[in-house]
Amino acid sequence: MKTKPTALPPQHQNHQPGLETEMTPPPEYIRPNYRGSGKLEGKVALITGGDSGIGRAVAVHFAREGAAVAIAYLPEEQADANETQRLVLAEGLRCLQLPGDLRDARFCEEIVAQTVRELGQLNIVVGNAAEQFISQDVATLPHEQFEDTFQVNFFALVRVVKAALPHLHAGDSIIATSSINAYRGNQQLVDYSATKGAITAYIRSIAQQLAEKGIRANTVAPGPIWTPLIPASFPADKVAKFGQDTTLKRPGQPSEVAPAFVFLASEDASYITGQAIHPNGGEVLNT
Repeated sequence: MKTKPTALPPQHQNHQPGLETEMTPPPEYIRPNYRGSGKLEGKVALITGGDSGIGRAVAVHFAREGAAVAIAYLPEEQADANETQRLVLAEGLRCLQLPGDLRDARFCEEIVAQTVRELGQLNIVVGNAAEQFISQDVATLPHEQFEDTFQVNFFALVRVVKAALPHLHAGDSIIATSSINAYRGNQQLVDYSATKGAITAYIRSIAQQLAEKGIRANTVAPGPIWTPLIPASFPADKVAKFGQDTTLKRPGQPSEVAPAFVFLASEDASYITGQAIHPNGGEVLNT
């Protein structure tokens, strides 16, 4: 297996949630030796934040496993979205682009309706879109920032899931991106960590409601993964040390996270709901 980089060059982006086209080195979205086996053949997935990072990796892995995908993203991320669409099309599957702002409740409803209208059905919902901002003092953390982070990270997920539920059936799946910070907190990412805790509790709760319908709901809770959020959130010197405090002494790649989404979306995980998978480089958590 190819050795993953242990250190990153210092870099910073001045906009959230960041662009993959501006990252050095570019993240690995799928391993060269990853072979699909039709685990998701005939399925349709909607992925928020699907243009880059973990979202792009999930989209490409799903396509390699036979699923058509729809990706929602901010209009300013169009360049990243175009590359993700190219990668999915190269797998021989359709990729529907859905630019817009997930803070808009109507947009959350429309992306579900458009996915069903254009791709014919909806089987997998992946709530992955997120933003994060550093705050050193909770006493001065603006209420507006706290509310905005919840709008993007949490309420968008709730709205998309609500809109999707009439289209989901037994065997279908909801997967949300949580975080290691939902379990241990993060002193610099208070609002972000709070949204990830909310996501974890929300998914565990709806998993209990949806079980009788045969719809499963789970989370993936990554540790430090090399995505656009990192250079968009942290100063350049911190980016250079990103992930080196893990057991594996390096940041993870999106290619090392996306297979967890494949597993949870497939029949291989038919007895798993209300759970979390932790690709975090070796940290043991009280889950």
